[in-house]
Amino acid sequence: MTNTRDLDAIHRSRTLPTYRELIRRGARQHGPRVAVVHEGRSMSFTEVDELANRIAHALIAQGAGGARVALLLNNGLHSVPMDFACVKAGINRVPLNSRLSLAEHRRMLEETGCRALVYGAGLAQLARELADAMPGLRCFGLGVGEEDDLLAIAAGMPADEPDTQARPEDVVLTLFTSGTTGSLKAARHTQASYAGICRNIMLNLMDIRCDDAMLHAASLIHASGTFVVPFWLRGARTVILPGFEPTGFLEAIARERITAVNMVPTMLQMLIEHPEFRSTDISSLRQVIYGASPMPRQVIERAMQAWGQHRFWQYFGQTEAPLCLTVLRPEDHVGERLASCGQPAIDVEIRLLDEQGEDVPPGEPGEITVRMQGSVSGYHEAPELTGSTFLADGWVRTRDIGQFDADGFLYLKDRTSDMIISGGYNVYPSEVENALLTHEAVRECAVIGIPDPKWVEAVVAVVALRPGVTADAQALIARVAEQVASYKKPREVIFVDEIPKTAVGKLNRKALRDRFRDRGRPGA
Repeated sequence: MTNTRDLDAIHRSRTLPTYRELIRRGARQHGPRVAVVHEGRSMSFTEVDELANRIAHALIAQGAGGARVALLLNNGLHSVPMDFACVKAGINRVPLNSRLSLAEHRRMLEETGCRALVYGAGLAQLARELADAMPGLRCFGLGVGEEDDLLAIAAGMPADEPDTQARPEDVVLTLFTSGTTGSLKAARHTQASYAGICRNIMLNLMDIRCDDAMLHAASLIHASGTFVVPFWLRGARTVILPGFEPTGFLEAIARERITAVNMVPTMLQMLIEHPEFRSTDISSLRQVIYGASPMPRQVIERAMQAWGQHRFWQYFGQTEAPLCLTVLRPEDHVGERLASCGQPAIDVEIRLLDEQGEDVPPGEPGEITVRMQGSVSGYHEAPELTGSTFLADGWVRTRDIGQFDADGFLYLKDRTSDMIISGGYNVYPSEVENALLTHEAVRECAVIGIPDPKWVEAVVAVVALRPGVTADAQALIARVAEQVASYKKPREVIFVDEIPKTAVGKLNRKALRDRFRDRGRPGA
């Protein structure tokens, strides 16, 4: 019997080409143009496509065709052809973040059943440690000069595309993401869903032209990588940096005549503190796209003052339903709307649900629940989690709390797991954090709830001050009290040198909760 998820997959297959077909189209239409640039080296569309074909043949020859293959790669010239090769070989790629521990990587490999791993420059030692810990794991270098180097094997392979099947429902990417409790889960993207992401970006966020160039400094594993295929289809350049460093990032914008960048808020905050932020030549730059976590009000205001309101676009999305669920366009970067994450994307449906799964009354907060063609097909070997997250008729629970205003702008409150319940009242950390960040001494902050015998949870602010600046806890608490209800103000301020971040640059509130959870208990 066909279930609703099967029907949804069939519907997608009738309305969208596959991920592989989009790669073919870009290569066919823009062959000699420059496609990828990295540290002074470049590849044309034809060169990327032919290298991807050769790598795909190499992987198939090594017995990895149609399997799950782990990729332990930092950003580089071969990032795009490697991803495309996996799509062409019918491989379900499993990206690993090099910043994670050996134990985390081993767990990812074991959970997904990967028997092959491709590693890049500077990661040979970690690959060897994984091979030692996991007998039977076959490791291939990618242009690193080691034995079993995949590029060397690929050099002797055909340049035409391998004859593999590509069905809309085939899983092409298993992407680990942090859950609401901080535990890892693996979301499955298909040929159809990844094509849906491409359509979503081009429909809602970007009008890409053939002479455009997008700068990638964040890891291509996550949101940044979703922009590659839209630019590929339009014959535009993908300019890749090894990582984010403010000076190099600003220099690349001017040197490469960048037209679009994608950043998380912490990256933009680092940029506006840089002495060259205002003087950098940004005459080519049309779009500064940001998302992944709430943007502090004073950061976006300072950025717009320097670079112009007309350049800034915000999106809200998540791994399970990327990329744009809502979009805040430049003309809406005004007043209180700066606190919103925009209006629903054209190809996305959004409902706000209460704890019973019913729609909340207009103007009330509820869990953001969405339906779109780019949503994943579930989690890898996690039927209970899949069942609780992916509802009937294609709806996906985001576990984010949001509230619509009268004009249809969505205001993100917080993750359900980050929400603090203190004395019976709901406290949204981002609201308190925004109030703290209005104090000139605060560089960054995170607000968490810790167990409290009286209040159940106490609101605690973890604060990193600007270099050479001092502020006492009472002054910061008073600043918050000026802007929010009294029950929301921190009962304690903890000063730290740095706020921990996740692998993709978000505030890691879970790490702080783990670190300080015993602080409010008697005898702690």
